[in-house]
Amino acid sequence: MKEAIAILTGGGPAPGMNTVVGSVAKTFLAKGYRVIGLHYGYSGLFNPSPRYEDLTFTQADYIFNQGGSYLTMSRFKPTDKDFEENFNLNFFTENNVKLLVTVGGDDTASTANRIAKFLEAKHYPIANIHVPKTIDNDLPLPAGTPTFGYQSAKEGGTVIGRAVYNDARTSANWFVVAAMGRSAGHLAFGIGSACHYPMIVIPEMFNKTEITVEKIVNLVVSSIIKRKIMGIDYGVAMISEGVFHALSDEEIKKSGIHFSYDEHGHPELGKVSKAHIFNEMLENKLKELKIKVKSRPVEIGYEVRCQTPIAYDLVYCSELGMGVYKLFSEGKTGCMVYISQDGFVSPLYLKDLQDPATGKIPPRLVNIDSDKIQQVIDNLMNYITPADYEAAKAYVADPEVFDFKKILNW
Repeated sequence: MKEAIAILTGGGPAPGMNTVVGSVAKTFLAKGYRVIGLHYGYSGLFNPSPRYEDLTFTQADYIFNQGGSYLTMSRFKPTDKDFEENFNLNFFTENNVKLLVTVGGDDTASTANRIAKFLEAKHYPIANIHVPKTIDNDLPLPAGTPTFGYQSAKEGGTVIGRAVYNDARTSANWFVVAAMGRSAGHLAFGIGSACHYPMIVIPEMFNKTEITVEKIVNLVVSSIIKRKIMGIDYGVAMISEGVFHALSDEEIKKSGIHFSYDEHGHPELGKVSKAHIFNEMLENKLKELKIKVKSRPVEIGYEVRCQTPIAYDLVYCSELGMGVYKLFSEGKTGCMVYISQDGFVSPLYLKDLQDPATGKIPPRLVNIDSDKIQQVIDNLMNYITPADYEAAKAYVADPEVFDFKKILNW
């Protein structure tokens, strides 16, 4: 029987999913392997009747430059009981599968790590290689290497973001934009800085103080007042959805929103508009301060997950797909495929990235102290400083409350 590989996609979509799957398929088909595409992510590996299909060169060639994922995705996360009782080893033996390729983000990577350790402990002769994906850019790849999909999502978000900024300027209004990023503010800061937004709020900025609803709102008010002092009656504030994840239960209640949670324990932020929540809180604050400003909410999220990948990700994801074969041919397993900035393929072992206590891979956060970030904060963002206190008294009684650096305890 011909040797086979199986490939699945997990978590949420990101531009380049099909490029990875198509490139993996093309490469392994050319080497004489059968390529099996598993639908519904990890659920197929813990199901006696998984849904799968053979991928052909024609299919691979058709999907590689398309957005979305041809292989149906799933956020299924196996329990310890699933591993012991439901792991479908027959799928591997009956199809002569020698390699499992997993494509996904942080949760998918953590599950891939569990599978790799499980297979090693059970002496199952199956290799496992993971391809890191997430528009959040929060997997800890070396040297700041981005996760695939991030650059395309940032580009798509920037197209929307530029239009929003032009609308603000045209209509003399403010907009509150919220961008995806469950644990880290890479996407929000990337879009916000590309659009020269006068205020960007990400969780990493609160490295010296607790995140509260009041502080988030006051940062935006700080920018609004500063722009008024500058004679500018418009602007856009970018807020990362990740600030909600860092809020205490008490602070979340202050937002007035009651969240449901997904199977990974994350608030299901996709069910509510974070931009609407932030905008409503801002409007209430402005009304309290008697500052006349019109603000409107804009959400950047699902719109950018399945967009057509840009050239960067088309090339990057093709390299990752081909890199899977290189690592497999070298006998590597239980690792992520990594492409260095100078173009070399190497394994990044999941076990070396995991937290010893939890077994999970910790997210890569925005380095708020880097020149890249601080230059944007110092030169592109607008906010109240001590030099503005006197002028700011025309709008608020106590300008110090809205001092950007004092709010953050910087």
